[in-house]
Order: sequence, then structure tokens, then C-alpha cells
Amino acid sequence: MTHAPSELLDPELDGDRSTPDAEADALVVGAVDLHQHPGPSPFPRRMSLLDAARDASDAGFEVIVAKSHHHSMVTDILALGPAGLDDLPVEVRGGIALNQSVGGLNPYAVELALRMGGRIVWFPTLSSAAHIDHHRGHDTGFPTPVVELRQNEVLSILGDDGEVLPEVHDILSIIAAEQAILTCGHLGVEETTKLIAAARGAGIERILVNHPCFVVGASVEQAAEWSRQGAHIEHCLVMYFGRPERRRELDELLAFIKAVGPERTVLSSDSGQRNNPLPVTLFRRGARGLLDAGLPEADIRRMLGANASGLVNR
Repeated sequence: MTHAPSELLDPELDGDRSTPDAEADALVVGAVDLHQHPGPSPFPRRMSLLDAARDASDAGFEVIVAKSHHHSMVTDILALGPAGLDDLPVEVRGGIALNQSVGGLNPYAVELALRMGGRIVWFPTLSSAAHIDHHRGHDTGFPTPVVELRQNEVLSILGDDGEVLPEVHDILSIIAAEQAILTCGHLGVEETTKLIAAARGAGIERILVNHPCFVVGASVEQAAEWSRQGAHIEHCLVMYFGRPERRRELDELLAFIKAVGPERTVLSSDSGQRNNPLPVTLFRRGARGLLDAGLPEADIRRMLGANASGLVNR
């Protein structure tokens, strides 16, 4: 395995990258990370988009997706193409998160992002009621901006009657036409359930529920029900293999995998933040941890790469 540049690695956060592990290294070849957070961003980041791509390329990743909560990174990716991004064997894709900073539930912004090459639409994250409620009054480890920004106001996908808003249906029609991935962002259980039903009704086949046990508040049983409705369920490796003081129990992840099935589970890093391990570090740790837990190599490869590849590639 070729390692990241020394200036990118942090001995405290990524120290195990120097430890040989041929089995783990082999399992991350062909990996697809649908959830990375490189810079530029109002949040402090450890890596630039180009750094993230180089590290993923060195590890043999197939695709990474760059996510910002604040702006579409599709144009960032296009601008960096001639600066070296296009020369790397890893494919770098982007998308748009429908928070207040892009106009909220804005079909114009979705259309632009997808038709410029984006592949994912995240429904509200920072602006969802579930996110704002979860982060009110206690430390969750979520980053704070390094530039002054106004507070997010709640964006709901539902009207006063409890039904999906017309502008959401408009956005769904664009996602369906572009064969893009719809993710439910940080919406709570009720909104996620109604969004999945509306997406299926619009003919969308690529649906991803982000980290059901963080912010979203979904049970194992609820996640399994969403998977039966055609959604893939994403879990974030940073939550189980990140900084020791913030790790959740691996048994929680294993319970979700068992209920949903490896064929409907996607593992992403959700990393790039200044105080977290690098995405490749987390994929490598995840591969090792799941091997040690007794999961078959074929299932691990599927969850680290094949399932996400089927979603992101047309």
C-alpha cells in the first residue's frame, strides 16, 4: 500500500497506517466512498479535495464523492481537473446538499449540480429539524464554522398538511431523470419515510439513508423496513473506527448489517474533518475490524465498494 504524503498523515490519528496489513489493504482496493468531507468548506478540514483524491488513488479506490453541507462541490471538481485531478485513476464525483446556503429545496440548484456532472442530492442536513434538535445544547463533536455564518432555520420537506411539498416532487423528478442518488440527509424518521415513498413513486431507484443511528434516530427495525422498500442504508466508519473517545460500539453496526443485509449496506467514511482520521485510514480500520468480527471477505468488499459502485455509476 502506498501511503499518503507525510504532511497529510497525523501520527495520533493515522498512526496505524504504517502497520502492515495485507488483508485490509486488499479489501479496500476498489472501494467507493460516497461520503467524504474535503475542503474547501466553512468547517475546518484536514485535506483538500486534491489531497483526498491522491490518498484514495494510492489506496486503490474506485470512486470518492466529495460532500459539502454548504455548497455544491461539482464546480470545485471540474476546476481541479486540469490541475491534476483528471490524471488520477480514482473517479471524483460531487453533488449538492439542500440546506439554506443553496436556497433550500431549490430545484434550480439541483438541476445545475446534476447536469454539470453531480451524482448525489442530499436532502437537508444542517437545516433539518432533526439535526438542529440533536445539536441543541450538547456537544456532539460536529464541527463549527471558521467563518461567521447565520444560524440555520429549519427546512422541512413536508407542508402543514403533513404531505411532501410540491418543490420536493419537482426535485425528485430531476433526480429520476438524471438517474442520480437521492440521500435522505439528516431528516428524521417521519420525513425520511415519506421521502422514500415519494422517491419510489417518482421512479427513483437509487436511494440512500445516511447514518440512521446518528441524528436520524432510526432503530434497526426501521432501517430494515426502509431497505425492504428499496433503500440502501449507509453507516459511517468514523463513528466506529474514529477517535477512541467518540467511537460507538461495533455490535451496533453488526446488528444493523445483520438486519438489513450486506447487500443493502453501504459503508462510507464521513471524514475529512480536522480532528478525525483520514478516510482511507477509516476504510482500512473498518476492513480489519469487520474481518476480526468474523464477516466474510465477500460481504466486506460488497459493503466497502460494490454496493456503492452500483449506486454511483450509471
